[in-house]
Amino acid sequence: MSAPVVPARTPRAILDTSDFARDMAACLGSRPHEISPKYFYDERGSRLFDRICELPEYYVTRTELGIFQRDIARMADAIGPDAEVIEFGAGSLTKARLLLRALQRPRRYVAVDISAEHLQAATASLQQEFPEVEIIPVVGDFTNMAGLPALPRPRPGNRRIGFFPGSTLGNLGLGDARRFLSDASTLLAGGGLLIGIDLVKLPAVLHSAYNDAAGVTAAFNRNLLARANRELGTDFDVEAYAHHAFYHPGLQRIEMHLVCMTAQRVRLGEREFAIRAGDSLHTENSQKYTLDGFRSLAAASGFSPGAVWCDPQQLFSVHWLVSDHQRASTSPHHLENP
Repeated sequence: MSAPVVPARTPRAILDTSDFARDMAACLGSRPHEISPKYFYDERGSRLFDRICELPEYYVTRTELGIFQRDIARMADAIGPDAEVIEFGAGSLTKARLLLRALQRPRRYVAVDISAEHLQAATASLQQEFPEVEIIPVVGDFTNMAGLPALPRPRPGNRRIGFFPGSTLGNLGLGDARRFLSDASTLLAGGGLLIGIDLVKLPAVLHSAYNDAAGVTAAFNRNLLARANRELGTDFDVEAYAHHAFYHPGLQRIEMHLVCMTAQRVRLGEREFAIRAGDSLHTENSQKYTLDGFRSLAAASGFSPGAVWCDPQQLFSVHWLVSDHQRASTSPHHLENP
């Protein structure tokens, strides 16, 4: 293993209880109730999401893996040698392993994820498998790049590559997705972004994917409230909330909600909130794109769209985007260590 430029970071809870409490209070104090899906991912939520990825109804993970297994050599050719990879929302690192094996002389891998304990275990295992690659875990919310811990600067001659598999961009609204891509183009100046994008498809396929027969997605959704009870001292009656997910064709997105079936009063600190029967708590969107629609979004956000790889059924896509920024126009200073 090469000597690190900066010390390996000890994972810590970037999203502390004050952030969660503030956002939950804002959610309960307004109607309709809505909160960011980033609060799904405590340790239990991360484990539940890993289970979702293995479900027969959830086509996303196995379809994207199939694309990677078939076309990873072409992706590696597009990226080139001596890459420094930054993965946004690293999760279990399954796809990172495929990419690192395929790349020619990968130099560094930076895993950015919101779940500290999950990230620590995953990167420790990855370091054992790739001792010659510098592995750096960074705990933080990649949707707020200004709030991320400083990242190591690329070494001379190395190309900085973003890796964003799994269709997570779809969890952002279109404005936030454009801002993320614009920030990523600046951060990745002189390099590019390999990104997974879920495609528009039959609504019945989408409905099954987000309403699995085993109820794992429902448990994942409700865990947000269980987490609030554990960490914030709220007293949600979690079982009184029904999981509800549906496809909105006009907006081309899945919406996920928790619907309260019985009236209840929920305490948060010194405040109490009245929840009515039938109130919905909107927990997540999952935007679906057409190929041309996403390429247009990328082009408007500082990237030149390159190669696209899809499965035969056109369920999912992986895009190679080249940053329009040059390395001389350095990334924002707060994102990099000297």
